[in-house]
Amino acid sequence: MAFRNRETLESWLAEYRAQGKPMADAARVTVQDGDGGANTGLVVFQLGHAPTGVFIQPATPDATAWVATMEPREENLVLDASGVLQLSAELAAVSELCAFLEAKSLAYQGTDVA
Repeated sequence: MAFRNRETLESWLAEYRAQGKPMADAARVTVQDGDGGANTGLVVFQLGHAPTGVFIQPATPDATAWVATMEPREENLVLDASGVLQLSAELAAVSELCAFLEAKSLAYQGTDVA
């Protein structure tokens, strides 16, 4: 099963931070109730240049591929060139974290306890 419990995700995020990745401190792990009440964990990345949270999780319950989902907004986001550049750096960090979690998931040999 592709889900990872909170403890597994927190250890992966700690490893990611220890590598000195840019903006790694913007990510945190929260509890997400899965099927049957299983603790599946959810990685949340808070963008600093957009009022939008990003959730990073497996694409489907049995997938090893991870995806990033951005929360919807009710208002337009208007940025100047500098703001767009800063937001693009944050999105690049989200992409790198997503790829890291996917690689960890592909290499994972253990069994999480729900």
